[in-house]
Amino acid sequence: MTTYTNPVLDADWSDPDVLRVGDDFYLTASSFGRVPGLPLLHSRDLVNWTLIGHALERLEPAAEFRTPRHDCGVWAPSLRHHDDRFWIFWGDPDQGIHQINAPEIRGPWTRPHLLKAGKGLIDPCPLWDEETGEAYLVHAWAKSRSGIKNRLTGHRMRPDGSELLDEGKVIVDGDRIPGWFTLEGPKLYRHDGWFWILAPAGGVETGWQGAFRSRGFFGPYEEKIVLEQKDTDVNGPHQGGWVRTPSGEDWFVHFQQRGAYGRVVHLQPMRWGPDGWPVLGADGAPVAVHKKPALPPQPPAAPATDDDFPGGRHGRQWQWTANPREGWSTQHSADGLRLTCVRSADAHDLRRLPNVLTQRLPGMPATIEVELRLDSAEPGARAGLAVLGDAFSWIGLQRGTGGTVHLVHRFAEAVAMGAPPTPFGQWGNERDASHPRPAPEGRARLRIEITSGARCRFFHDVGDGWTSSGPVFAATPWRWVGALLGLFALAPTGQGHAGAATFTHFTVTPS
Repeated sequence: MTTYTNPVLDADWSDPDVLRVGDDFYLTASSFGRVPGLPLLHSRDLVNWTLIGHALERLEPAAEFRTPRHDCGVWAPSLRHHDDRFWIFWGDPDQGIHQINAPEIRGPWTRPHLLKAGKGLIDPCPLWDEETGEAYLVHAWAKSRSGIKNRLTGHRMRPDGSELLDEGKVIVDGDRIPGWFTLEGPKLYRHDGWFWILAPAGGVETGWQGAFRSRGFFGPYEEKIVLEQKDTDVNGPHQGGWVRTPSGEDWFVHFQQRGAYGRVVHLQPMRWGPDGWPVLGADGAPVAVHKKPALPPQPPAAPATDDDFPGGRHGRQWQWTANPREGWSTQHSADGLRLTCVRSADAHDLRRLPNVLTQRLPGMPATIEVELRLDSAEPGARAGLAVLGDAFSWIGLQRGTGGTVHLVHRFAEAVAMGAPPTPFGQWGNERDASHPRPAPEGRARLRIEITSGARCRFFHDVGDGWTSSGPVFAATPWRWVGALLGLFALAPTGQGHAGAATFTHFTVTPS
């Protein structure tokens, strides 16, 4: 095909930044509190992407991420290539600005270096000015931590990325621009003798993409809106990055907020107008379908979702909800993911557990299936397939006190911010979505059918064919993170090893 259709990444690849090195394009995105972090995607045509790894093995400081912090951690990274090395800068809103670097995109990556400590420092982006040899950094602010927002701060930086050389200066103050609010997500470039900052404002669901230019890094900057929703159905559109192909074509990658699906990624054509300002999309409006970039044809590709778990190993698409610990999964000689039934006092609430293995909810209607065997003989041990967000629902197997294994389907509702605590914490206990039924062999096939609006219907097969289970469940996001698919194995608190559960043949099939 000579055209592509947006979104080019139809799942939650939040806050994307894009880079070209030679004939290869690379993309990274926010990973928040999930581990491993900083996903690394590769493409040859900006349309077909594959996940090739992660740049961050564990979140630091490690003690802060022993338990889930779903909306914290890695926010809005920038990906650059300088001095024959790849560089990623990101903001942790509770710690400050970090950077890592590597000689190759697949690593080895350095350990995180805290470049600027402080609360609310987010969305950093470096620039190495080839004309002068100087290096700069720009970042935004999170009001929730700092009390500051709607402004961009600039620094001079050592060319080796090890430290900042000044206290910083506000180089763009959104409060001084009529109608602008929540200015964030800056990406810094040099082009045609100007310093350029591409940055969104107006909020992730209703805002626009702005461009700023100045002859000097510290300003003054003039501004222009270069991409907005207009009469399209692309709300936002929000932050992203500019990239140029080897032949000189310009393209812009950005995200669109889509509720429980998270932040899906769009590709916009980009050109430079006669006034010297960039023109994104179709004269400033997002495109739904467009001619592909003038690059060598590539076979269709997308980040992996299916997994047979060869040798007990899970694929790159999976992330834990906190820093993993030894013993959560067991490698072996056959196929299948063998998860330990981890003992936990929070076994009733998946949102609190670090040992949930997750991947992104697909952005299109799809059917998810997995086979499960509950090997644990521990009364109360459970394992299953979940849709996980501020509310969650799961279907799976649980062993009773008499040794019988039952098929169970449970859910927990979200609770409004500021609601009084329940006996079980912020959210309260899970409840049955349908009556438990025996699973005589301790096995089940599990299915979730996801339709438009992220509406999820659950099914099970314990040997007598597929049966619908419970009412439709509407998936919900966390504050910044889309809903997730999850696999888990748990046991009540106690002594000794609680056994395991084995998952096989995980598939995601577009409907």
